[in-house]
Amino acid sequence: MTATTELSQAEPESWFHRNQQAIAPWLFLAPGILFFLVYVIAPVFQSFNLSLYQWDGLGEAEYIGLRNYEDLYYEWVDRDAFYVSLKNNLIWLVLYLLAIPAGLFIALLLNQTIWGIRLYKSLFFFPFVISQVVVGLVFTWFYDPTFGLLNQFLGLFGAGPINVLGNENLVTYGIILAGLWPQTAYCMILYLTGLNAVDPEQIEAGRLDGAKGARMLWYIVLPQLRPATFIAFVVTIIGALRSFDLISVMTQGGPFGSSRVLAYYMFEVALSEYGFRMGYGAAIAVVLFMIMMCFIVYFLWSMYSEEKGH
Repeated sequence: MTATTELSQAEPESWFHRNQQAIAPWLFLAPGILFFLVYVIAPVFQSFNLSLYQWDGLGEAEYIGLRNYEDLYYEWVDRDAFYVSLKNNLIWLVLYLLAIPAGLFIALLLNQTIWGIRLYKSLFFFPFVISQVVVGLVFTWFYDPTFGLLNQFLGLFGAGPINVLGNENLVTYGIILAGLWPQTAYCMILYLTGLNAVDPEQIEAGRLDGAKGARMLWYIVLPQLRPATFIAFVVTIIGALRSFDLISVMTQGGPFGSSRVLAYYMFEVALSEYGFRMGYGAAIAVVLFMIMMCFIVYFLWSMYSEEKGH
């Protein structure tokens, strides 16, 4: 009887010791997962729900079905503010992806063993650690038509001053250039980390087979950088679609709304002079979320197809 009792008391303890290595990571992850569910996943579903209502943020919400999406569609057809914002977001998406090859090129350069490489790495890393507000202010001064460095430089060649942020045709490209500065630094960090994990044996085998330069990069190095490339694509796409800080600091959507993007337009219609249209703003957020998910799923599927093909 005593032996049976001792065995039954030992069973829970032995089960815990057998499984504590599997349980411990989840205990550490539990607070983060809880916060992610409450502050990220739940608001996504709330936005879907809110987009079906007409609400000013204070009174009672009125269910209107898909009317907010109909308004977005007619704005797009009539080339109103939503059309301009969507068009600018597509421009952001295309040009912002230049940060990925630029970050890869700088990472390959900084991966060399040359004198003063730590100083060079610090200089290229610097844009990543400063805030978007500071980046916006720096480039606002850089573009200033009276004392900005851009026009001072153009003046050396006899070119007239250019008001980049005051020109409807140039303002979006000027803001994107400002955003590329820190985004390129972020992609560089991802690729530097990935280059540290490249298998040196494969590099040596490639050299023995006569691969060098572009062939070495394309056939040996880049396939091993797939995880870093995927993260760079996802983060860059998300950054392009949620671009808000730089536009708010540099132009506030101007001139004449020509630099708006969906995130800034959502802010305007929900919380600014357009008049607290919470449901309409949520519909814009849903459209932005769907565009983002389409791109991410596409890249996931592409990577899965490549791995399956190999």
